[in-house]
Amino acid sequence: MTEPAAADLAPHDLAGRLLLAMPGMMDPRFDHAVLALCLHDANGALGIGLGEERAGIRFHGLLEDVGIDPGHAPDVPVLHGGPMETGRGFVLHTPDWGGEGSVTVNPLCTLSASMDVLRAIAEGRGPSRWLVALGYAGWGPGQLEEEMHHHGWHAAEGSPAILFDTPREQRWSATWRAAGIDPAHLAADTGHA
Repeated sequence: MTEPAAADLAPHDLAGRLLLAMPGMMDPRFDHAVLALCLHDANGALGIGLGEERAGIRFHGLLEDVGIDPGHAPDVPVLHGGPMETGRGFVLHTPDWGGEGSVTVNPLCTLSASMDVLRAIAEGRGPSRWLVALGYAGWGPGQLEEEMHHHGWHAAEGSPAILFDTPREQRWSATWRAAGIDPAHLAADTGHA
């Protein structure tokens, strides 16, 4: 029996879900990764990492680097959003703020990548809850579906509580538990018929 090609896999709109790296994933950059899948269509997918901090970068320093006075913003860690375009910033936030180019990622959050959201946060008029990340994970057409087919990722229901209320280092296991799965019982590979 042959494996179906990526183009033969049924396309799914998984935007708004949390992607969980399966145990045994071959790419060590994504070991125990949890990503907010923000875009997913026929052209590919874009996810923002939620489980790892960028070493040596905090929010105040990021704001100062782009010429924004940190003002009222808390000096929180900046997340490592993924291995692509690691200097590009993204803010995942509650839908109580929106600006030009903001994208609604139901039911999870809103995604903004403009300087406007950074200024609004610094001035105390931004979204009530937010996370900031540098970089993203990206997939070309059919690539994510192919990786999911080969035991790379699991798409769990998206939850703002996991995003905004769960400590960073607990998001992977908390998302599995919210799906009714004990991550300690997951196998590092799948069987083949």
